[in-house]
Amino acid sequence: MRHDTGGDLLVAVLRELGIDTVFGIVSVHNLPLVEAVDRELRFVPVRHEASAVNAADAYGRARGTLGCALTSTGTGAGNAAGSLIEALSSGTAVLHITGQVESPFLGSGRGFIHETKDQLGMLTAVSAYAATVPSTGDAGRILRTAARAARTTPGGPASVEWPIDLQYAAQDDPAEPCCATPPPPAPDEGELAAAGALLAAARRPLIWAGGGATRARTPLAELLAATGAGLLTSNSGRGAVPEDHPQVLGNFATTPAARALLADADLLLSIGTHFRSNETADYGLGLPEAHLQIDLDAAALGRSYPARHPLHGDATAVLERLLPHARPAEPGWTRRITAARDEVRAALHDAIGPQAALCAALRAALPRQAVIARDVTIPASSWGNRLLEIYEPRDNVFPRGGGIGQGLAMGIGAALARPHTPTVVLAGDGGLAVHLGELLTLAQERPRLTLLVFNDGGYGVLRNMQDAHRDRRSGVDLTTPDFALLARACGLPYRRIAAAEHAEQVITESVAADGPTLVEVDLAALGPMKKPFTPPVKIPTP
Repeated sequence: MRHDTGGDLLVAVLRELGIDTVFGIVSVHNLPLVEAVDRELRFVPVRHEASAVNAADAYGRARGTLGCALTSTGTGAGNAAGSLIEALSSGTAVLHITGQVESPFLGSGRGFIHETKDQLGMLTAVSAYAATVPSTGDAGRILRTAARAARTTPGGPASVEWPIDLQYAAQDDPAEPCCATPPPPAPDEGELAAAGALLAAARRPLIWAGGGATRARTPLAELLAATGAGLLTSNSGRGAVPEDHPQVLGNFATTPAARALLADADLLLSIGTHFRSNETADYGLGLPEAHLQIDLDAAALGRSYPARHPLHGDATAVLERLLPHARPAEPGWTRRITAARDEVRAALHDAIGPQAALCAALRAALPRQAVIARDVTIPASSWGNRLLEIYEPRDNVFPRGGGIGQGLAMGIGAALARPHTPTVVLAGDGGLAVHLGELLTLAQERPRLTLLVFNDGGYGVLRNMQDAHRDRRSGVDLTTPDFALLARACGLPYRRIAAAEHAEQVITESVAADGPTLVEVDLAALGPMKKPFTPPVKIPTP
C-alpha cells in the first residue's frame, strides 16, 4: 500500500496495533508524524520527552496493550532515555519513535541541528529493540518488528529512529503484519513431573506472585483454593488475586509474620518474579529450600535464589499442568496465613499514624477497579504499595525501576487509557518538581485524575536516612511552591488536607469530580508517622 507520508503510514500501523492515543512533543524532526497522528488519532502534547515515554508506558499498562511515544532527535531522544530505562526495567511494551536528521547527514558529525553522536547506540542501550528506518520501503516493516519485540518476553521499549527526509516522503508498505508473538516455551517434562510430586507432598505451601503471575489469574486463584496456600506478592504482582482475599498476604514478605511463615513453609512456588532487592531485604530474606520457580524468561530462573525445579514456560500453561497435583494444606496452615495477613496490615495501619485516614478514605472513595498510580515517595513506599488494596493488576501503576518523578505522567497516561474510571496519583513534592510542567498537560487534557501531593518540603526518604545515620542533612530540604497558587495558575481545582478528619470529604469529592483536582497533603500539619520511614537500603556505619 502507498502512503503519502511517513505520518500516514504510522497512523495505519498504530491502528493495526489498536493504539488510539500517542504522547509526545512536536519538533522539526518529527512534524509529519505528529501532524498525521493529531489529525487521525489523539496526540497528547506533554511537556517533556521523559513524560511522553512514562505516559505511553502507563497507558499500555492500564489497558494491557502497547503504548506509543513520539520524541525528537538528539537532546529529545536523550531526554527520553531515563523513562525508557523504566520501561526496560519493568518489561512494559512501549513503541518509542524518535526523529533523526536528514539521511544524507547521518553520522557526518557536522553539528547538524539536533544531531547527536551514535543516537542508535544510545537507544540500543536503553531499549529492548532499536532500529533506524533506512528507506521508505522499510518503515512499515521496522515499525511492526519493533512492536513485536516490545511485546515479546521479557518485553520492554522498542525504539525506532526515523530520518526526517524519509518521514516527508511517500511510503511503499507491503502491509504484511508481523506482530504475532512466537509460541511460549514448554517446561522440561522431567522437571514438571518432579515439581508436581513436590507440590502434592507439600503441607505448608506458600506462593510468591510477581508481575508474570498477573497473566495467570484464573489458575492461580484455583491453586490457592485447592491448596489453602498463602500468597505473597511483589509490588508488580499485586492484584493477581484480589487483595481482599483471605489467603493473600500481599507485598509484605519482609515483615516478621511473613518471615515466620517462610521459615516454616515446606514449599515455595514463585511465579514470574524478579525477587528485587528492595522486596527481599537485599536478598537477605530466607526462602524454603523446596522452591519451584516458573518464569517465561529463562534468564530469571535461579538468578536471585536457587530453584530446585526451574520451570521455563508460560505461567498459565504451567499452573494448569500443576493443578492436578494440588493437595490441601495441613489443618491450621490456612488459618495461620489469614492471621498473619491481618497482623501485618494492622501493624502497618498503626505505624503510619494519621496517614491511615488517607489510605482508608482512598479505598472507600474509589470504585473497585480504578487506577492507583504512585510516584516514589514515602506514602507510596510505606502504605500505597502495600496497605492500599489492589484488586486488578492493570490498576497497579508505579515506577518499578525506582526512579523519582515519573508518577504524574504515568497517571496521565493511565487516566487517558481508561477515561471512564477515576485515577489517583500519589506524589511527593520533591518528585512532582522533577516534571512540574506536566501540571499543564493535566490542565490541558483534563482527565479524571486526583493528584495527591504529599508536601514535606523536600526528599523525605533521604532526609529520614540522613537523620538516622548522619549528623547533618545534605540536599534534602527544598523550597516548595504555594500549591494553591500553583493550581490556580494552571487552572486546576485545589484542595488541602491538613488533618486526618479532612481526608474523607476531600478525597471523596475530588475522586467524584469529572476532571482533575490537585490535593495538597500538608504533612507538617497532618502530623508524623509513628516511626520515620526509611527504605530497605544498607548504610554503612562510620
